[in-house]
Amino acid sequence: MRENEVLVVTKHGRMPTFTVRQDGGGPYPVIILYMDAPGIREELRDMARRIAAQGYYCALPDLYYRLGTVRFDLPRRDDRMSAVVGACLRSIDNDTVNEDTAGLFGYLDGEADAKSDRVSCVGFCMSGRYVVSLSAYFGDRFASAASLYGVGLFTEDDGSPHKLMSQVKGELYFASPRRTRRRRRKRLPRSNRRSRQRAAIMKAKFTATAATATASLPDAPTSLRQRKRPGQRCSSCGNAH
Repeated sequence: MRENEVLVVTKHGRMPTFTVRQDGGGPYPVIILYMDAPGIREELRDMARRIAAQGYYCALPDLYYRLGTVRFDLPRRDDRMSAVVGACLRSIDNDTVNEDTAGLFGYLDGEADAKSDRVSCVGFCMSGRYVVSLSAYFGDRFASAASLYGVGLFTEDDGSPHKLMSQVKGELYFASPRRTRRRRRKRLPRSNRRSRQRAAIMKAKFTATAATATASLPDAPTSLRQRKRPGQRCSSCGNAH
């Protein structure tokens, strides 16, 4: 495997990005892995490596670069650390992630090992909503996107993913836990979220799949395989599922 830590030039500065692909045999189709709320750590790099092992060029950008180098020691997480994680989470939005991805495309287009004319992406927890807004914003550039345990998929703001689905031209995949007790401001009631997801998928003219995780996910990292008990805090976003 070939691994690199590179600095991608964006509208706002230089964004550290971890890239990985197999040795030789390229160019490889690109998958962008967007981080969850705790940010860049070895667990996410391992996820990128597993994607690359299947024959992809995987890029993992550090979306918190505007704040400096942000790293969290999650085993020591307490309420004070969770507050900082939350502040970092709120420092980015659809527009900043779109702008960062535009810079990342500029880098990927110059990579001989990357086949970047059409790419796919994966968003986990915090970034689950961004893969939808990215697919809507960049149109045909994204062939597909997967939102795993995505948060903020159904909100009242104009940038809510369920309002953007009709603009998506690629395929979308949504995976979510069976039960959740999370409560957020401006969040639609659960019954409305379910019905609006179905309505948004029916209205949009693209292929969308919604799945509910009822058991372990095969070949996934430990944090994804573990089935959380109702009320147990998520190791990524810190909220109760």
